[in-house]
Amino acid sequence: MLLTAVCLSLSLLCPVTVPHSAAPQNDVGRSAYERHSCAAATQRCDGTIQVPLNWSDPASERITVAFAWLPRTDMSRPATGTVLANPGGPAEAISSVPLFKVALGPVRERQNLLVVDPRGLGRSAPLTCPGLDLDKVATIGQCANYLGSRIRYFTGDQSAHDLNAVRQALGVPKVTFYGNSYGTAFAQAFVTRFPQYVGAVFLDSVVYTGPDGYGTGWGLESPIRNGMRALDEVCEPSQPCRTLPGAAPDRWTQLVHLLRLRPDPRIPWLQTLQINAFSADAVLGRETNAAAVAYLGGDSAPLYRLVDDLLAAFPPDDGEPTSPELAGMLAYVCAESKFPFDREASTSVRRQQLGAFYAGGGLAPYSPADAVGALGGGWNEWCLPWPAPRPSPLVPPNATYPDVPVLVVNGQLDTTTPPVGAAAVAARFPRATMIEVPFGDHASAFGLWGPYSQCVRDLMRRFLTSFDTRDPGCSAENYRALGTFPRVTRDVPPALGVGVRGGQEGRLVAAAFGTAVDALARRNPYASLEAGLVEEPGLRGGQIRFDDTNGKVVLTGVRYVSDLAVTGHVSYGAGPATAVLQVGGHELRLTWQPFRAESATTVTGTLDGRRFVVRVPAT
Repeated sequence: MLLTAVCLSLSLLCPVTVPHSAAPQNDVGRSAYERHSCAAATQRCDGTIQVPLNWSDPASERITVAFAWLPRTDMSRPATGTVLANPGGPAEAISSVPLFKVALGPVRERQNLLVVDPRGLGRSAPLTCPGLDLDKVATIGQCANYLGSRIRYFTGDQSAHDLNAVRQALGVPKVTFYGNSYGTAFAQAFVTRFPQYVGAVFLDSVVYTGPDGYGTGWGLESPIRNGMRALDEVCEPSQPCRTLPGAAPDRWTQLVHLLRLRPDPRIPWLQTLQINAFSADAVLGRETNAAAVAYLGGDSAPLYRLVDDLLAAFPPDDGEPTSPELAGMLAYVCAESKFPFDREASTSVRRQQLGAFYAGGGLAPYSPADAVGALGGGWNEWCLPWPAPRPSPLVPPNATYPDVPVLVVNGQLDTTTPPVGAAAVAARFPRATMIEVPFGDHASAFGLWGPYSQCVRDLMRRFLTSFDTRDPGCSAENYRALGTFPRVTRDVPPALGVGVRGGQEGRLVAAAFGTAVDALARRNPYASLEAGLVEEPGLRGGQIRFDDTNGKVVLTGVRYVSDLAVTGHVSYGAGPATAVLQVGGHELRLTWQPFRAESATTVTGTLDGRRFVVRVPAT
């Protein structure tokens, strides 16, 4: 549970892993320069090789590196290539083989798949520390002392040599590197050290490496900054949201200052940070700007509901033991990333430098007590006591990037690895294409996050098969961000069209429609955080129940505006949404196309049997 909470709360680059049961073939003592027995396999073969702890010293200690080799499924024809895949983390990789098999799909027919556990993780000489607890920073220094000076070699620059040794042991002339999230860091480390063995590169959700070759963006300040950027970006296409006072970061800053001045027990700091971090969630993207403005204006209900949704998605940590993977993660991130302190300095000097960074507003608009206290430290704090005495940039100085087909994909609203960094990395390759997916999130190419993610997965498959980099127009932009939450019916802009008599009826129809749309928003295909909701209160009263088996949202006395109770149900599926509602003594039937990025929605229906066709403006 701790690792899950860390990944979700801090937007760490955690891979999706699936258990497997393949038994490894352990070739202990085998040299990386000999041909491995798995090279002749016709089905999955798990094996190991022995490599130097320090590749600069051939006589150094030997460690074990484990891999999974999956030959192409069509063995009647020669392979057209080999995909070397890493899911991110940094974490074990072999357990993600089933995930890659599904994601690659038909690519596997003619291409081999190679997955290697990075040293220090999974089956590759794993680093573990008894008692390591990221909530207790003292245990991190104790872990580093326990592991000793050898931890300086559990880094991406050394891992790149391991990958090449496995490639050589299997007799693979060139690889196509598929890197997801932190897997793109491993990709950069490999392709810049061994460009001659690279046939193509596919990068999804890219870790940015600076001019000095080190990774950036793991401090608490990064998700804060990226989250406020995302709030602006979901707001920009929406006319009601654009008319809100000030820019989104300014409004959020006002909210944070207000909560510090007048703490609200219903809104813990952790949840405000999570709202920022998960702007790609369709409900948070749709509602956060308007909810912040509503709270500043004295209407707390919309923001309380978002906080409650997050608490339901991320319940408080249950105190289970920390994951043994965390020592390996620390070894990589702390050694090959930039932080607001000197890598070569002592822990005490680092602490002073980090304090100066905080004092200078490095976490603005949050204070260190807000952010560090809510998140238990974060990478800035965790890496303070971790030694990094050996230069270990992910990308070596004056690196040569291979002149091969490269496709880089990044979600627009990815707050972990934002697209600006992906574009900068793409620009270093002579033949790279960069595609930024509107409203897209992190790790899209696995195809797990709804229709847009499946579109990105198909794009990935096409590239790996034919190096086709044409943009198919994948997009997760299927809503317009709200500008306001009306409190009463008279605040609702009336529906206008044929069959509605006057402004009073128009407001009744629009308010009832707004109630139905507000409830159905929790079943947006990109509302991943709310997918587990079974029921929740209406915004201002009543109860909403989600009947996913039958594709219905059931409303009982639901009040989206305080003076109008709505009872009935909304049906949804592959086509239009329909609603049958009882409201204010009337029967209302509605039909519309849901989940569209529109400034106004065309709604057909009947009011007490009388037909109408109207346009309902977004609010």
